[in-house]
Amino acid sequence: MIRDLIKPLILCSAFINVAFFINAGAVAQAPDLHTPDALNFEFFRTEVQPLFLAKRPGNIACATCHAGAASSQFRLQPLSADAYFWNEEQSRLNYAAAAQFVVPGAPLQSRLLTHPLGVAAGGDPFHGGGKHWNSSTDPEWKILSDWANGATTRSEARTTAVRIIQTNAAGDDSHVIDPLSNQVVGVISDVHIPHGITSAPDGSELYISNEALHTLDVIDSRTLRVVSRIPLSGRPNNVAVSKFGDRVYVAIMEMPGSIDIIDTATRSMIKTLPVDGAIHNVYVTPDGRFAVGGSIHTRTINVIDTRSDEVAWKLQLDAGIRPMAFDTHEDGSTKNIYVQLSNFHGFAVVDFTKQQEIARIEHPAVEGVEPHFDGLQSAPTHGLAVSPDGKTLWSTSKVYGYAYVHSLPDLKEIGQVFVGQHPEWITFTPDGKSVYIAAAGDNATFAVDAASMKEIARIPVGQVPKRNATVLMQQD
Repeated sequence: MIRDLIKPLILCSAFINVAFFINAGAVAQAPDLHTPDALNFEFFRTEVQPLFLAKRPGNIACATCHAGAASSQFRLQPLSADAYFWNEEQSRLNYAAAAQFVVPGAPLQSRLLTHPLGVAAGGDPFHGGGKHWNSSTDPEWKILSDWANGATTRSEARTTAVRIIQTNAAGDDSHVIDPLSNQVVGVISDVHIPHGITSAPDGSELYISNEALHTLDVIDSRTLRVVSRIPLSGRPNNVAVSKFGDRVYVAIMEMPGSIDIIDTATRSMIKTLPVDGAIHNVYVTPDGRFAVGGSIHTRTINVIDTRSDEVAWKLQLDAGIRPMAFDTHEDGSTKNIYVQLSNFHGFAVVDFTKQQEIARIEHPAVEGVEPHFDGLQSAPTHGLAVSPDGKTLWSTSKVYGYAYVHSLPDLKEIGQVFVGQHPEWITFTPDGKSVYIAAAGDNATFAVDAASMKEIARIPVGQVPKRNATVLMQQD
């Protein structure tokens, strides 16, 4: 019924557009506006519409003025109570409203595109809502342009790039670092108390758990804007993506314990899986066969079979489960879980096949360095990573501000490197040459040369940086 109601609006809007642009002196020949697919609804819903909710630096979001505003010719639907995005019926009404101000095939003759575009780039002289884009090459404006030109699906990105994403636990932003220059090249805003971070394998989207709203926020890697917020069953902590990118596992840090499983295609909850204890961190093993969630409260490691999304086995240790890392056998299957524990300055080793602890390594004092015990939150060590070649294990110490490096598989300490005050998570570049460590006490991310174990850069980021990740991101 909604489709039937909207079709006349779209046809009517076609004549409005033609009249408007003839009167404005437009001379470009537009395609037949009666063609049903001239402006694709699904592309509008998933790609264009989220732009109206995005908050850009120095601007208010488009929807602030246009959602239900009686004085605006372009009227968007008000969001429903407690909703983060428009539903399908509202989206179709928004589509009809937006289509009135687009000439298919002529982006620079479409008022929806020219009104918020800078004058020097071909935009209108004035827009009461300000200029949101100063260039027609801006990734967001290009999405609008693609829609006006008849796009039905997201265009293939020309390139992808490796990036380090640093979330800031006491802020509302996450920093995007280029490992080639060790410079911040972007900031993801509007995610309050960002916790875990992961990405789609193809680099199209980023997934950040939002502790403030209890949502999994989906970020467009081209624009760094939130395009969806998926409600969760409780306060989220860390996240992990499946091997093929079809699911995201979200640790829920509330008792009695659960992991939310998200369908990335539909951006909806598949299920909330009950587990043993509130989950602090969740990971997917390197081969993709299992998701592993650790609980501080019950001291339990929960291992989930990703084929059935059911708990396969559990193991309880004698202290709370903190960060974990994994190495593999030659066939790629999981060999060991390396586990940092509450109130233990070091890590334990769990044989994955035997499902039992087989070793425990305690970090020694760093010579000449005064230990630091303030604000440890029962986590003297809180960052752990295995190098991409599987030959070293790196572990951070908040007590001394150092990372300890052990060789694998013999677990011999082979080096120490200073990595700032209250160092947290660790991530490697895919080639294993560089290591990035969050220094929560310095509001910085340390870049370290893995071979020499020497600091190569200290990158300012946001407030109390903790979790980080290495991702691929699409570049237009």
